[in-house]
Amino acid sequence: MDSQNQPISAPTLFSSFAAITKARLAISVVFSTIAGYVLGVDSWGSDNLVVLLLLAIGGYCMVGASNVFNQVLEKDLDALMDRTKSRPLPAGLISKNNALILGFILTILGLVILYAVNPKTAMFGAISIFMYVCLYTPLKTVTPLSVFVGAFPGAIPYMLGWVAATGNFGIEAGTLFIIQFFWQFPHFWAIGWFLYDDYKKAGFFMLPTGQRDKKTALQTILYTVWMMLASLIPALGMTGKLYLTKISAALVVLLGCWMLFYAVKLYKEMDAKAARKLMIVSVSYISLLQIIFILDKFLR
Repeated sequence: MDSQNQPISAPTLFSSFAAITKARLAISVVFSTIAGYVLGVDSWGSDNLVVLLLLAIGGYCMVGASNVFNQVLEKDLDALMDRTKSRPLPAGLISKNNALILGFILTILGLVILYAVNPKTAMFGAISIFMYVCLYTPLKTVTPLSVFVGAFPGAIPYMLGWVAATGNFGIEAGTLFIIQFFWQFPHFWAIGWFLYDDYKKAGFFMLPTGQRDKKTALQTILYTVWMMLASLIPALGMTGKLYLTKISAALVVLLGCWMLFYAVKLYKEMDAKAARKLMIVSVSYISLLQIIFILDKFLR
């Protein structure tokens, strides 16, 4: 029997769906959204659990759609890189047309679900997917400024949760946005450093100078410092309902110093191993930071 006529098994469909929507990345983004929502809620009831479920599903749909469209646009480039050549599209597991259909279905479904939460949440979700697909993705092969552009949709999920909880975009949501905005730079530059050779095959420009040099490493340190300072803004009592106690602020400083240590280590060692370690620490940093903010709210 022709292998093309054989039905695709459920596990293969699931693994292909997880791969083309980048499930691990999508789940981490959804976690940021939920963290922002928990920070914005004043009181808890059964309705909050419904909204959380809608945010989780709608958020995954929007991030998944962004990743699907990204892979459709970069199908041929993904085939050139070792890290991505086994993805469903370059590997031929999913056709380009079917991927586009999936992307549009996820987009519409995500927007409808987020609109059910409130219109502003859907609006920011739409802005995020537009910037990621139409601006960040094509700019990756043109200029290192793609990381700057990509930092905008990347920073939206954390504040999106607050907007979902309150229906408003104010100083609190803006502060959450700024924190995650500055975090994007050391995180993605670390990735761009240790995957430099692979990215080069596809012509991606991810590092600020285009090279793994001291200037790139120094900028990684500087943006880590900016990230640390932004994370401490709520401790100053100037961000409305978003507030951080002195004890939690001290924990945030320690957490930031932990990440700064590995940024400095990259500057000293200038190798892929140090960059990979910084990337891993950065992922832990943003999750732990959000947990500290949540615990601070409920324990103070």
